[in-house]
Amino acid sequence: MTDTPRTGEPPAVTRHDVARGAGLAALARLGALIEVVAQPAYTWLFGVATYGVYTVLWAAVNIVENIVDLSMTQALQRVVPAADEDNAHAAVRLALIVSVGPALLIAALATLAAEPLAALVSAAPADRAQLPLAITLFAWALPLWTFVEVATSAARARRAFGPEIRLRIFWEQVGRLALAVLLFALGLDSLGLLAAHLGSLALTALLSARLLARYYDPARLLSARGVPGLAANLLGSGIALLPSAVSRRLFNDLPAILLNLALPGAQGAVAAGLFGIARKIASIPLIVRQAFQYVLAPLATAQAAHDRAGMREIYGFATRLSIVLVVPLSALLMLIAADMLRLFAPEAMAALPLVTILVLGRAGEALVGPATPIVEMTGHRLLPLVNSLAGLALWALIGWWLVPAMGATGMAWAVSAGTVLIAWAATVELRLSDGLAAFDGAAWRALGVAIGASGLLWALGGLLALTGGAPRAIGLVLLFWPLLWLTLRLGLPAADRAGLGKGARRLRLA
Repeated sequence: MTDTPRTGEPPAVTRHDVARGAGLAALARLGALIEVVAQPAYTWLFGVATYGVYTVLWAAVNIVENIVDLSMTQALQRVVPAADEDNAHAAVRLALIVSVGPALLIAALATLAAEPLAALVSAAPADRAQLPLAITLFAWALPLWTFVEVATSAARARRAFGPEIRLRIFWEQVGRLALAVLLFALGLDSLGLLAAHLGSLALTALLSARLLARYYDPARLLSARGVPGLAANLLGSGIALLPSAVSRRLFNDLPAILLNLALPGAQGAVAAGLFGIARKIASIPLIVRQAFQYVLAPLATAQAAHDRAGMREIYGFATRLSIVLVVPLSALLMLIAADMLRLFAPEAMAALPLVTILVLGRAGEALVGPATPIVEMTGHRLLPLVNSLAGLALWALIGWWLVPAMGATGMAWAVSAGTVLIAWAATVELRLSDGLAAFDGAAWRALGVAIGASGLLWALGGLLALTGGAPRAIGLVLLFWPLLWLTLRLGLPAADRAGLGKGARRLRLA
């Protein structure tokens, strides 16, 4: 990817474009994997109850951010690839104004209302006294995070999928962990984790501004106005996509908040922490899904402009690749979930059933590939709303049925069912509206090979059970990689493997 803005008619999108973009986006999303490594450190340093309070506050920031940004992060993927330079700059300028401005106002209001907001959060006695100050400080994570999300999405709209890697892995995640350890060593307890998060966000926002200046002219961003109708197009696209974006965030973050509100004191804090731990582990397969979601948003827009019929090829390729990657990975995570939880503070072992259920849900989403971003980016403005409402309704119904008796485990079942419904509904809609089928002969072949590899992994897990504990987990992780190679080699057609580029040739996949 060059550092200069892309202009002119968007070229046709190939398998290689999808694979390269998804690979870079997956590297950028590896921050989620580093979070899985960092979370055990947070629970040992600060305790599961304090980690639970942190989970609730960060979940609240994420939910509010997804509302106040009006889905500008997705709308830019529609507007920028098809716009000339003046309109592209004007779109980014407007997106920053309409998202960051309200975020600053809400942060100021939350600071003023810190005391009553603190009364709503369940916390251990040691954390209770510091909650108002914690909310006063952490409220300012909202405008920082909003700016980071919009700025990096503007870069992605230029097909720049790689530059987020340093931001989201090193500066955001590794920087946060280093700051947390430093602040703990300096004697900060519950405030240390929140301050570390805020500090890493401030640094990431600064670097995001530099990234924005790399792909857009700063002077032009300040002055560009765009053609009449641009604002209506951008805001209309964003508002149409807003319900689906908010629903995805609610599925991720609202369960921890609800569990915290439903249970008193330390019990609510620990329940939120356990769900947060389980969600982080279950987010590992989501790296693949989010990679395709990130890359197919601008690529789908470009392909639709170039050749709508060509969407069939990139959709089928992305679906098959998603299947062969996520199904075996989900099996591995379920096999070693208990070993991963042993890395956390001892109370975290209670999250084991939650991990298994949430990973199953992620695997169910992956089976139908990236249907949701394609529906969102190819002009179906009403369908994402319908899907989101259906998913939320199913979540609420199953939660109402199971949560009173099963607690956090019931919440996990409800969340997984709702997210799977949204993904599968988008698949049906693509079949009816555009004739795009998630499952053809090649996809069934990929699924069969992926299930076979997963079964073999489970069988090997049974054999390695004699070794017990960490040796079994290490052995499974080591065996996973040749099994994944075999799954890619046998599960993907030759054209798909060739589309993976130089890496596939080096690994003798193509």
